Amino acid sequence: MIIGHQKQRQFLKKSAEANRIPHAFLFSGQEQLGKKALAVEFARSLVKDSHPDFILIEPENNIQISQIRELIWKMSLRPYSAPFKVAVIDQAHLMNQEAQNCFLKTLEEPKGNSILILITEHPEMLVPTILSRVQRIKFFPVRKEEIENYLIKQGASKKKAEHLSSFSSGRPGAAMDFFADDSKIENQEKIISDIDKISKADFSFRFQYAKSLAEQNYKEILDIWLRYFRGLFLFCLKGDNSIKYSLSKLKRIISSIQSTNHLMSSTNINPKLALEILLMEM
Repeated sequence: MIIGHQKQRQFLKKSAEANRIPHAFLFSGQEQLGKKALAVEFARSLVKDSHPDFILIEPENNIQISQIRELIWKMSLRPYSAPFKVAVIDQAHLMNQEAQNCFLKTLEEPKGNSILILITEHPEMLVPTILSRVQRIKFFPVRKEEIENYLIKQGASKKKAEHLSSFSSGRPGAAMDFFADDSKIENQEKIISDIDKISKADFSFRFQYAKSLAEQNYKEILDIWLRYFRGLFLFCLKGDNSIKYSLSKLKRIISSIQSTNHLMSSTNINPKLALEILLMEM
C-alpha cells in the first residue's frame, strides 16, 4: 500500500490515461518515503500481467556498466505482451561513471516502447546530462496524520502510532520498520542522544567517536543526524526558544553532514578523516 503522495500518483495516472508518458522519469527524495513502492506500482499497472516486460534493478553496492548494457539490450527487445517494457532502477546514483555514460545513450536514443524509472536519494550524484533528459518527480515527507492512520489500521495503538509517526520524520517506510522492530527505534534514540554528548565533548572524545563511527554503518547514522538537525531547524524557524542551536549554526551543521555524506558516497576519502572534520563542526 502506498501512503501519501497523492499529487505524484495523480500525475502518473493522468499521464497514462492520456497516453503521454515520458520516456524516462526520475523519482527523487529522502529514503523510505515510498518512491520505490510507487515506481513498482506504476510500472506494473503499465505492463499488466506481463512480467517479462517489467525489469527491476536493485543494487547491493553499486551498478556496473555490465548491468546497464544488459538492461539496454532487454529494453531494445519488443514487449512480450504489454504495450511497454518498463524498467525501474533503484538507487540510480550508485551507477558508476562508466555505467552512467552508457545509460545516457539509451536516454539520448530511446528504442521502442520503453519506459525508464530512476529512483534516488542523491540526484546530485547523477551527471547533468541524465538529469536534463528525465521527467523529475520530487517526493516529500508524508503528513504525520496519514502515517498515524495507517499504523493504527495495522494494529498499533493510537499512542504508539503517534510516537512512531513523529519519530519517522514523514517516512512511511521508517515508521513500518519501527513498528515491526522496537529495537530499531531504540537504536535511533541512542544515536540521537549521542549528539548531545558530542556537542559537550572535547576534541579527544570527538576523534575517538569518529574512529568508532568509521567502523560502523556511518551512512545510516549520518542520515539520522541529518533528519534530526533538519527537524531542529524547522522548530527554530517557528520560534521555538528551547533549541540550543542558532539558525546559522544549524545551517552549517546540515551543510556539513550533507557534504560529508556526498564525499563518502562518491569519493575515496578516508571515512575517519571526513567524520573527524564533521564532528569538529558539531
